Amino acid sequence: MAIDRTPVLKRCRQLGIDPAELGYSGKESKRQPKRRRKESEYGMQLREKQKVKFIYGVLEKQFHGYFVRARKMNGITGENLMKILETRLDNVVFRLGFARTRKEARQTVRHGHFTVNGRRVDIPSYLVKPGDVIAVGEKYRDLLPIKEALIQSERFEVPGWLEVDIEKLSGNVLSYPAREQISGDINEQLIVELYSK
Repeated sequence: MAIDRTPVLKRCRQLGIDPAELGYSGKESKRQPKRRRKESEYGMQLREKQKVKFIYGVLEKQFHGYFVRARKMNGITGENLMKILETRLDNVVFRLGFARTRKEARQTVRHGHFTVNGRRVDIPSYLVKPGDVIAVGEKYRDLLPIKEALIQSERFEVPGWLEVDIEKLSGNVLSYPAREQISGDINEQLIVELYSK
């Protein structure tokens, strides 16, 4: 299994991402990388793809599969791609506030700490649908990382397409996310143009 071991804050600086978007509350990365010459169109498209892959923690093969799937769906390909990435189980766990970062969410899902509609799911790339109920498993309700994440996540706002119940340690998927509900400075059209070459 391939693992990206690049320091998170360094990678955020390279791609121009705010670390808070990934759940890291370290120093904000306001410094943009120095560019000696004007970036080409291909360079901008590639950087946008790398940014999205880094934010969601997806490698190239899986990302390309998501793109192919988004292209086959009805609607705008770029928006479909973002909806697919947003509805991954690890991302939903992060958005609900049960993990401080997407990496932590991926690990807790992988260890089987969450259920979807009462069934234990340990696949971070599992795609949730409207009506699904995501909950912390009975045995894992007292885990320190989940409690710490809930305390920290009180500062963050849960997106409108999700609903969270802190007492029951569960959340509902109300609908698929609209493009306006997906945070982040992402221009998905550049990714579509890159793959369309």
